[in-house]
Amino acid sequence: MSEATPLIPGPADAELARSALRALGAAAATDGPVHLRVEEGADIVVPRSALSALAQVLAAFAHGEGVTVLPAQAELTTQQAADALNVSRPFLIGLLEQGKIAYRTVGTHRRVKASSLVEYMRADDAERLAAADALSAETYDLGLT
Repeated sequence: MSEATPLIPGPADAELARSALRALGAAAATDGPVHLRVEEGADIVVPRSALSALAQVLAAFAHGEGVTVLPAQAELTTQQAADALNVSRPFLIGLLEQGKIAYRTVGTHRRVKASSLVEYMRADDAERLAAADALSAETYDLGLT
């Protein structure tokens, strides 16, 4: 499997993910490491820091959505980065050239670190949320609600 291969759940996987997510929620309420029973008499100890990521994957699977898991230092091609943002490659190139997403060049090719892409996505989400809040406040101020 390459670094950016999406994991796509089947219908049976979605139901298993819903069940596992409920059980994981109960385990998350406890302190310390989480012990997951994989078969009779065999436990896997999972660090609490990994529990959040596992819950996010299970939640996506429960809704029938695929996920792609990447190390933060993974480097993506411009097409992979564009696909992750759900934008065209030329639009992504514009973001890179505007300095909105950090990248490096390897020969004539651009490479985007997954962590830079996530940083941009978080900043973009925050910017859109702030704009929506401002619009909502303006609507309220104008008495349109």
